[in-house]
Amino acid sequence: MGFKKMETNFSFADISLFSSLERNRAIKRMQQINAIVDWSRIETLLLRNYPVGKSAEGNEAYPPLILMKCLLLQQWFRIDSDPELETQVNDRTSFKTFLGLSFDQPSPDHSTFSRFRSRFSKDTMRMINHELLSQFASRGLTINKGIAVDARLVKSASHPLSQKKLEEEKKKRETPEGKLDKNGNLLKYSRDLESDWTVKNDKPHFGLKEHAAVDVHHGFVLTTEITPASFHDSPFLPLWR
Repeated sequence: MGFKKMETNFSFADISLFSSLERNRAIKRMQQINAIVDWSRIETLLLRNYPVGKSAEGNEAYPPLILMKCLLLQQWFRIDSDPELETQVNDRTSFKTFLGLSFDQPSPDHSTFSRFRSRFSKDTMRMINHELLSQFASRGLTINKGIAVDARLVKSASHPLSQKKLEEEKKKRETPEGKLDKNGNLLKYSRDLESDWTVKNDKPHFGLKEHAAVDVHHGFVLTTEITPASFHDSPFLPLWR
């Protein structure tokens, strides 16, 4: 299958807008962050733990580094859903600059973000966060104060289920048969079983909760944890002090 080849040459749209974008401060900020981070080291960690894109069959997948950078943008700019993240990437030239997309290249589909997020273990995400923080520190950006703790709800890509049905599905997934599709092959895609229910502003929400510590001076994400939506923020606070 492999990964999609992302076009790095200037498109006609890039060239026609080049002069006006030179003064765009948001783009310069994204360029500065890209210059600070050695993304090849992040990409090595991602590929080591990413199960997609290694088969010779099927459609080509998005490079995991681009999808990881999309999730960083989602957290930095407080984008509250994957569909809205897709919209913002398509709309904002600074985001496309950060991601290395030309202006006429569309964003990955919002369902791609959801699947990407579910494929990594917490240990993998901690390793990636540690690598980012180490690189910031090596550039003199040691972050030890001015940390804001934030949590946001992420809507599940799966249809809501009752708590009883969720438990039944989780037990089924633990059996050998529950890991196979109807043809007897290992499941490539499966419904989200980590999501659950919570209430915010008197409105029910079915999905996940992303807990994050963000450096308030530079906007960098220090660490994140993904949990079912019902989890409270307080147990995660000691991890970020």
